[in-house]
Amino acid sequence: MAYTLTKISLFLVVLILFISCNAVKRVPEGKFLLTENTITVDGNEISDFGVYSQLYQKPNPRIPLINVPLGLHIYNIAEPKPDSTFQDWLHRKPNREERLVKWLSKKQVDALDSAKVGFNNWLKKTGDAPAIISEDRTEKSKNRLKRYYSSYGWFNAEVADSIRIDTTRKKRASMDYYVTRNTPYIVDSITEKISSPVVDSLFQLTKGQSFIQSGKQYKANDFVNERDRLTIQFRNSGLYYFDQDYVGFEGDTVKTNHKANITYLIPDRKITVGDTVYTEPFKVHTVSEVRVVTDYEFNKRNEKFSDSAFFKGYKLYSYDELEFTSKAITDAISITPNKTFKDIDRTLSYNQLSDLRMFRYPNITYQEDPRDTTGTNLIATILLTPKKKYTLGADFDAYTSSIQQIGIGGSGTFLIRNVFRGAETLEISGNGSIGSSKDQADSDSKFFNVSDIGGEVKLSFPKILFPVNTDKLIPKYMSPTTSISLGFNAQNNIGLDRQSINVRYNYRWKPSKIRTNVFDFLNIQYVRNLNVSNYFNIYRNSFDQVNTIARIVEDDTQGAIDPDYYTLDSNGDLQLTVPNGIDNFLNDAFVNNNYDLSNDNSQILQNNIERKDRLTEDNLIFTTSFTWQRDTREGISDNNFSRIRWKLESAGNLLSLISKASSIEKNSNDNYETLGVVFSQYLKGEAEYIKHWEFENSTIFAIRGFGGIAIPYGNSNSIPFTRSYFAGGANDNRGWRAYDLGPGSSGGVFEFNEANLKLAFNAEYRFPIFGAFKGALFVDAGNIWNVADNVNDEASKFSGLSDLKEIAIASGLGLRYDFGFFVFRLDTGFKTYNPANSEGNRWFKDYNFQNVVYNIGINYPF
Repeated sequence: MAYTLTKISLFLVVLILFISCNAVKRVPEGKFLLTENTITVDGNEISDFGVYSQLYQKPNPRIPLINVPLGLHIYNIAEPKPDSTFQDWLHRKPNREERLVKWLSKKQVDALDSAKVGFNNWLKKTGDAPAIISEDRTEKSKNRLKRYYSSYGWFNAEVADSIRIDTTRKKRASMDYYVTRNTPYIVDSITEKISSPVVDSLFQLTKGQSFIQSGKQYKANDFVNERDRLTIQFRNSGLYYFDQDYVGFEGDTVKTNHKANITYLIPDRKITVGDTVYTEPFKVHTVSEVRVVTDYEFNKRNEKFSDSAFFKGYKLYSYDELEFTSKAITDAISITPNKTFKDIDRTLSYNQLSDLRMFRYPNITYQEDPRDTTGTNLIATILLTPKKKYTLGADFDAYTSSIQQIGIGGSGTFLIRNVFRGAETLEISGNGSIGSSKDQADSDSKFFNVSDIGGEVKLSFPKILFPVNTDKLIPKYMSPTTSISLGFNAQNNIGLDRQSINVRYNYRWKPSKIRTNVFDFLNIQYVRNLNVSNYFNIYRNSFDQVNTIARIVEDDTQGAIDPDYYTLDSNGDLQLTVPNGIDNFLNDAFVNNNYDLSNDNSQILQNNIERKDRLTEDNLIFTTSFTWQRDTREGISDNNFSRIRWKLESAGNLLSLISKASSIEKNSNDNYETLGVVFSQYLKGEAEYIKHWEFENSTIFAIRGFGGIAIPYGNSNSIPFTRSYFAGGANDNRGWRAYDLGPGSSGGVFEFNEANLKLAFNAEYRFPIFGAFKGALFVDAGNIWNVADNVNDEASKFSGLSDLKEIAIASGLGLRYDFGFFVFRLDTGFKTYNPANSEGNRWFKDYNFQNVVYNIGINYPF
């Protein structure tokens, strides 16, 4: 490992020395490349990102660890005048242009010139121009710092600057800024000048919630927040014509001994008619009528409606026959006839109508009701443009894997909208693949000898389908939906030829913009394995462990194993036959006690028997679950957000109650069966937290924590394979491949290692390199364990807090390319702390390229 690290370090040093010598090649004489900014506030150097972000001139971004401004070096590769240099080269020798034209053509020679210019432009665009210190940018930076501290009440802040020239490297310098804040201003008296009586009344109702408070240091954001607060309050209290421009403030700071006397200024409504401007007090408006056009198109705007309906005060119109029931539309509209105007109702209506997936973005407008003489009634008009009733989507893929040398797959989705005229959606999807597998092939088999096919039918309703009315508990503004789905999957010549059927009935609603709840009222999964006898052909690690012990037994006892159980390979070594030989050997070992096994070998065989029983058994999983999620992310470009998710799942309790109440007899293993299958019974809980912070130069620090546990009880002593946890892979602990890590310190002895307890923690620092290329440094930690189940291997079990020392740690670096709508990701993970090694040999023993794991993924891991 030391030799490998030495080579890496030497390469990095040579690379840095090579590119560093040209860092200032584009910096003019007498100018300096900015290498660092330092801000000192009242004598103390600070590192506050919010303050440094005010600086107008900043150093070129550098790659962490190697501290190299790669973007600057790429920019420096470009020639200042590529066209002239090419022409100079072309005419440097008398006959060069003539020979090139004869060999290529005049058009191609001109194309070379254009290509060089284009490549140079790409280098300049992709790279970063040198950050050259300038007096103008320095002054702008100082002014920004003054404004920044002024916004926090230091109106008399002073800013000075100085340049520190680097005497060890040419044309390089740092900028120092010195801020003296002086005495801050404090909010003193607060008065109001509000012209409209109704506005004054509303203001007094929430005066105690004001962001502006006497005795508090002046802060500009308090005034911004107060303006927004009042605007939201007034517009949600019927003041249709009110906007934030009407909220003003006047501050008196003259001879007040650093105190600010604040006055609210809210005038009457200003009305412009032609060239005449006059004012009148604000009024509370009422929505007198709500009109909905259900099939609006711009080219039909002047046509007459051919169909209409009236429902609970709503008026629905259609150019053609109405295709939606009135209730389906009005349930998604929060604007209510004969109710006070509220701006929030329009926003809620936008969201709820969009959640129906029936219409393009709706158009909602208000106008004064011409029939009203008081000028306080409003007519709301909602224009809806339906999406296509039928939508067809398809996707195709080609791939290779350790099982399939070549595979071709595809999937398709057929979506039908408004199935029963109540804004329902019916989604029919299917997927399938065929592949070629040498493991399954024989001389008579076809080239494509493995297959996987599946499908799902899903029907969604824009409401809660429940015998009892739930409108008070889950009102319509929460966009409730009910989904019913039926899916199946079948494999042929893949693994154990598993077949599964899944039935799901669930509810989904959004209590707020950032909150989502999902209640799986019923989720039934039936898993059937058709080719159980193929187990040891598929799980070769298990076969090798058992076969190795069989060889030891045979060598020690000379003939204890029945010759019918095995054959001899080319080296004359014992090879158990599958399935009869290996199954009979395990039966003789544990049922008939024919062999004298060591404790370690006995435990290995016992582990394999338990694992085989669990992975080959049929499963009936009958669950109910609730998922709660809070996500503050406002869009794909929002890099300052948090996400919290927790889930509780219960399986088998209803079937257990029915079995007990029906006095059903248990089978020989003391388990209840339903339809001939032992149903699973367990309680599962998991929680996840994700947080992102964005800093200077588009750098991001992201963390994630996850914990999950599933406890079997009653009718089960283990968790079904499909509901257990695994560790490793591109979105987990990147120093191990998926399913290779754990459980505990066992060392991942099987092909698919899983367990029922998982802890995972990730931290990642993301930074720009140049252009669309991004980099990352990461640390991943976590593992899986068995707890309260039938696994007896101590290395795999979680017995107490002392087992937390088995948390595996990986570290590494990543390279990403941002296409805008998705990110292609390559991460390199090194095993930093490997709990599979003996204690004292776990840190950095596998930290080398021989044990490195390369992970390819789409988008960020969290």
